[in-house]
Amino acid sequence: MIYDLNVPWTSSTPPATLSRTINFLNSLGYETIALSHFLNASSLPSQITNPIPLSIPTPPNTTILRRCTLILSDPAQNPRLTALAQAFDILALRPTTEKAYLSACNTMPEISILSLDLTQKFSWHFKPKPLMTAVTRGVRIELNYAQATSGDSAARRNFISNAMAIIRGTRGRGLIISSEAQDVLGVRAPADVVNLLSIWGLGSERGVESMSGNPRSVVVNEGIKRRGFRGVVDVVYGGERPASASKAKENANGNGEGKKGKGKRKVENGTPESTPPLSKTQAKKRRLEALKASKESSATPTPRDTPDAASDSTPKSKAHD
Repeated sequence: MIYDLNVPWTSSTPPATLSRTINFLNSLGYETIALSHFLNASSLPSQITNPIPLSIPTPPNTTILRRCTLILSDPAQNPRLTALAQAFDILALRPTTEKAYLSACNTMPEISILSLDLTQKFSWHFKPKPLMTAVTRGVRIELNYAQATSGDSAARRNFISNAMAIIRGTRGRGLIISSEAQDVLGVRAPADVVNLLSIWGLGSERGVESMSGNPRSVVVNEGIKRRGFRGVVDVVYGGERPASASKAKENANGNGEGKKGKGKRKVENGTPESTPPLSKTQAKKRRLEALKASKESSATPTPRDTPDAASDSTPKSKAHD
């Protein structure tokens, strides 16, 4: 399953343009699409609501998610990340200063995606330690390829330089590739995106993982946070058991014809099939008893061996007067 977790949405976006973009993404193989609403942390409304409508016409076998991308320059502004996370399906952060960038990498457990505007020239370097700290915490680094295909030459130059630095710092791990396409012209096929990023140092396997496995982990984890018990345990409906399989199992349990019951003959009249085997102690005891009985029988004298029987058996001589 291929994901695109960053399709910009505004209240002024024409429904026809949005529908055309979603249909084109679906025709290219993208099955899960996130509509992203950009907010600035310095001008958040008092009551946070989700303006993205739920009733958006979508093609079959397509999942639409609602995402908030918060633009932050100072972490001390108290951007109410918890309320934003509850209102949207996915919460992403776009830092514009080094302080906000380091804070997003090391803290802020509410966010799941670190999305940067790579067309800008940053005042800091993308070192491996902050990036890998974010990846270890479960935050994914997002690369939006439409920033390189739809910008001017300076924007493309900055994007390539920043993307290569991020790929080198993360070694291709924990990345997410999205489009951030304003219309159909900014969308590319998954194979084209993988080939494009392979030129900048991202391997093909890592590229496919950045469009399938990594965004899927974000969607699943964010779903567990909102539906599961304390964001840890989630009960998934696995479907009903087929009636034929359950009936066959009940019959097998009732008749006792399981694996243990096969090949055994029934015991008739309560008698066992064979005498139980003797233990070594019982066998030794029986041998001793048999030996003792044989000795006693050999020691008992027979009637021929008695003295009276011997005197009676001798012939008597006649007495002569």
